Amino acid sequence: MSNQETVQQIYAAFGRGDVPAILDRLAPEVRWDHWPDGSGAQRHGVPWLEARTGPDEVGAFFRTVAALEFHRFEPTALIGDGDRVAALIDVDVSVRATGERFRDVELHLWSFDSDGRVAEFRHFVDTAKHVEAHAARALSGA
Repeated sequence: MSNQETVQQIYAAFGRGDVPAILDRLAPEVRWDHWPDGSGAQRHGVPWLEARTGPDEVGAFFRTVAALEFHRFEPTALIGDGDRVAALIDVDVSVRATGERFRDVELHLWSFDSDGRVAEFRHFVDTAKHVEAHAARALSGA
């Protein structure tokens, strides 16, 4: 199976809510949303964009995603070369706790090890949209 096919299967599993199928495709020391100096969203405590290591912590990522209501989550393109696959994703999301909704095009970058397992994953997103939607109540004083 190619790395692009693996990414397609991961998104299909996400659509079904099949988190164990996703975790089965991860390397034991997978790095999830690790940034050299942390992202703006991480510095502002956006839980679904926290840095995580290993399948157990990535499983916790999927539990935090329950804080979001997806009106649309659609992979529109996969671009791959060797051990990396980039996915363009159209999203329309509401944060359940704040009621804030935003739309965006995200880029997800998947990196694979020599065994074809996901070794690293990063969200490339408009972090300001995530921070504002997550912190809407705190910012409004409510």
